[in-house]
Amino acid sequence: MTDQGFPVGEIDTSRPHPARMYDFFLGGRDNYEVDRDAAQRVIDVFPDIVPTTRANRRFMHRAVRHLAASGIRQIIDIGTGIPTAPNTHQIAHEVSEDVRVAYIDNDPIVATHAGAHLLGAGNTGFFLGDLREPESVLQHPTIGELIDFDQPVGLMLVAVLHFITDKEDPAALVAAYRDALPAGSQLVLSHATSDFHPAEAGLDEARDVYKDRRATATVTTRSHAEVLPFFDGFDLVEPGLVQIPLWHPQGGAAPEAEELRHVGTYGGVGVKR
Repeated sequence: MTDQGFPVGEIDTSRPHPARMYDFFLGGRDNYEVDRDAAQRVIDVFPDIVPTTRANRRFMHRAVRHLAASGIRQIIDIGTGIPTAPNTHQIAHEVSEDVRVAYIDNDPIVATHAGAHLLGAGNTGFFLGDLREPESVLQHPTIGELIDFDQPVGLMLVAVLHFITDKEDPAALVAAYRDALPAGSQLVLSHATSDFHPAEAGLDEARDVYKDRRATATVTTRSHAEVLPFFDGFDLVEPGLVQIPLWHPQGGAAPEAEELRHVGTYGGVGVKR
């Protein structure tokens, strides 16, 4: 099921969009020249954006497997982005085909790909919505058809909260979603940080690209101490809120120090009390 919310003809190709830039960082082709120009400028000043983005995708894969393996059978994925296989439902269905996934994004171009990439396996739905409007998201008919709030839910906020400014109060937004979830639900969250990069690494210049190119969202990096409160009301799954390659690394092998040096993102999973 899909609900685009407004005409796909309203896709704004005059300004770079973070979802399409993210697709470019992943090596995808579902982007426009304006996105490629902005993304390449980010890469030029902050090359670590590519390994960071790809590490984030791998973190998402591991976290979804964790959700499904721990018994979660319904997932709300907010800030889905351009579909890049394997997607959330494909990973979850490797564990159980009973998992239902509601995808939400605010970019109409994501809707143009939803039918082919997100909705073909059943138990999935997509609609256009905005993280900053929790009541609208949670009351959407697609959520009503797929998600039973009497049972634990996996809420995914992967690489999306750093596009929410302090003025928009990301902690309050997370709390609004948290309060709608029953005990035993799980939050999967990752967030960009400057904790691992010195000033000369180019991260400040990369943030400026989003501003200078009039991107539809700016980037606010946050420290570990600033990200941790987003898990208020949740018990963190070991090893807690960590640099994403350190969260349940594939095969249990510790990541190489060289990999960690290039990844500027925290990630974690929490279980609602």
